[in-house]
Amino acid sequence: MKVEVVGPGQRAQPQQPPSQPVHQIPNQVQAKMFALVSLFILGVGAAAAIELPISPLYHSPALVKPLLKTIEVEAPAHYDFAYSVHDEHTGDIKSQTESRKGDQVQGQYTLVDADGYLRTVDYTSDAHNGFNAVVRRDPLGHKVVKAAPIAKILAPAPLPLAYAAPKLLAPVKLPLGVYH
Repeated sequence: MKVEVVGPGQRAQPQQPPSQPVHQIPNQVQAKMFALVSLFILGVGAAAAIELPISPLYHSPALVKPLLKTIEVEAPAHYDFAYSVHDEHTGDIKSQTESRKGDQVQGQYTLVDADGYLRTVDYTSDAHNGFNAVVRRDPLGHKVVKAAPIAKILAPAPLPLAYAAPKLLAPVKLPLGVYH
């Protein structure tokens, strides 16, 4: 231990053991380190923003098969459909019927062509043969009556409207004491 003699009016300076030399990091190196750390933080943030499918930490071994298997069973399609239109005024005469049982469809539609023939189409469709249609045209024996055109009634031109000039009313004279 070292003792120091101090004169009047002086303070004793405590002796510190010699310490390790302090190294200063140059400003250029500090800037590069800051840039690298910033890029690292941005990269971690970007990776966290990407949604990745993460498997659970635990999983069953690949050799174990599930004991129950879920099977969705759809019932085969089944419907019957029919409609018809018979409008003598416009000459619109047509009909359709269709039925489906599973993958097999059968149907028929008819319509009256403009030349007076009845067109009948019988069709079937299934998974093996695809769509098949048989078309028949049978004469009705009479021409199709076209609807008479609707007569256009011309309305008379609208009469010009005449407006009368507004009547001027005499101004109302108020007594002088009423004004504010």
